[in-house]
Amino acid sequence: MADASDSQLLTAWRGGDQAAGEALFARHFASIARFFRNKIHGDIEELIQRTFLGCLEGQQRFSGEGSFRGFLFGIARNVLYNQLRTNHRHGQPLDLDEVSLCELGPTASAVVAKEQEEQLLLDALFRLPLAHQLVIELFYWEELSVAEIAEALGVPVGTAATRLRRARQLLEEQMAMLTSSQAVRERIPFGFETWARNLRAQQ
Repeated sequence: MADASDSQLLTAWRGGDQAAGEALFARHFASIARFFRNKIHGDIEELIQRTFLGCLEGQQRFSGEGSFRGFLFGIARNVLYNQLRTNHRHGQPLDLDEVSLCELGPTASAVVAKEQEEQLLLDALFRLPLAHQLVIELFYWEELSVAEIAEALGVPVGTAATRLRRARQLLEEQMAMLTSSQAVRERIPFGFETWARNLRAQQ
């Protein structure tokens, strides 16, 4: 099983091989858990299960073309959005691409940043529109390519690339607004990627 590709494991799982499903789950569990842990309060196990079961059920089917991780995170995104809508049924309908987690309520991050700059980045991240937060996390934390991000979001590659550039710009602007230190502001453009990857290692 260790040498099998994601596509091979998924095909075997769909054919009834439970061991293949368990291997696929073990391979991607940490990434999917991290995806939900930063955005949802409380138990995320059911959301993780829904994501993996989404590989087998429903209309979304992975044909073997493209990236399985892009496909899997696309399912995770849909599960996340459905859960957020369930959690906020009252009031006006939510445009989840435009609203930030801070606007939805207290953030649920399990990450405790070790450095001032990393905590600043984390605080700023939760103030971004959710669509831009996801792009940052998928690129810097999950190390998806722009093509994989496009698959996860269901948008053209060019749109994903534009969104990533815009997300980084917005994040740097938020970081600059949240700090009173001129020295930190000056380090943001140069230290951003290091801080982002350090945060991933702490999750």
